[in-house]
Amino acid sequence: MRVEPIVPDLPAAPDAQEDGADFMHALDAVGNSLTGATRAEDAFAYGSGTLEAAVYERARADVALSVATATAQRLTQAIQSILNMQI
Repeated sequence: MRVEPIVPDLPAAPDAQEDGADFMHALDAVGNSLTGATRAEDAFAYGSGTLEAAVYERARADVALSVATATAQRLTQAIQSILNMQI
């Protein structure tokens, strides 16, 4: 009798710590974007920055926050769908 090991067709699952680190980096990027917008607005208020820079940084931060919020909502919907499945 000859026994051969079963080799899965799918690649190995990624390490859970890497996924958490990626999520943490994404949140840090959104936070840094908001901080940069606040700095640009403060610089304009104190006379050392331009209005264009302040508006541009705030728009970038708003877009980053909108994307993060939409992603979180979609993720929540996906998890709820999985949890509501009847087995």
